Amino acid sequence: MCKRLCGKIKYLYLDVRLEVSGAGKLRMPIGIEDFAEIITQGFYYVDKTGMIKELLSNWGKANLFTRPRRFGKSININMSMLKYFFEIGTDKSLFDGLAISRETKLCGEYMGQYPVISVTLKQVTGATFEDAKNNIWDVISEEAIRYSALLKYENITEWDKSRLLDIINRKRGLDSSLKLLSRLLYEHYGKKVIILIDEYDAPLQKAYENNYYDDMVGLIRQIFDYALKSNDSLLILRTHESRAGRRGPTLSDF
Repeated sequence: MCKRLCGKIKYLYLDVRLEVSGAGKLRMPIGIEDFAEIITQGFYYVDKTGMIKELLSNWGKANLFTRPRRFGKSININMSMLKYFFEIGTDKSLFDGLAISRETKLCGEYMGQYPVISVTLKQVTGATFEDAKNNIWDVISEEAIRYSALLKYENITEWDKSRLLDIINRKRGLDSSLKLLSRLLYEHYGKKVIILIDEYDAPLQKAYENNYYDDMVGLIRQIFDYALKSNDSLLILRTHESRAGRRGPTLSDF
């Protein structure tokens, strides 16, 4: 059984950045989900950057990645690694020596070339719908704050600036927040936007457990409808669900 399983493993531990650890011994990245921290601070890293090529070779406008818990989706597949790869202004040296660095044409075309919106819903744990909705507000408002420099740019209208401020201040527009932010980034940078949503099913699972499932499905559906449908600013939207195999909600609910 082990032989069959091991034969299917495409990506192995790579002893990269050995010099970073000082003592030449890598540490296990327990509890660390930031790709840059793992690469630069002397931790073991399972090189799954080859999956970036697979994604770009077979991508759709919306992509869902499901794997068992603790598979490394947040670090490797959906969030941190992809954010550092695609985002404008990234430190390209983070990928030196990794599998994707051998794809020079692909890296030249995509690495550090796009605005990225990155949110994780794993901390949406409210016991009531209003508490959970406030948790989602916190997440999206924080990402809007990360792009608050848009408020200074002349190519953004005053009306759109006021709408962005509403999201930053959690006043209104939660349902269309991701679409608005992606449009403003597209208008400023002139490049379509990549949206990464980590653990989209976490608030649905919590809602399922606390009997406000229908309300949460309605809210998540609204946010996704705005972000995915008729969004001309979107290049790729990638989501992953954290609890594959559990009873409860799936993307088919939308």
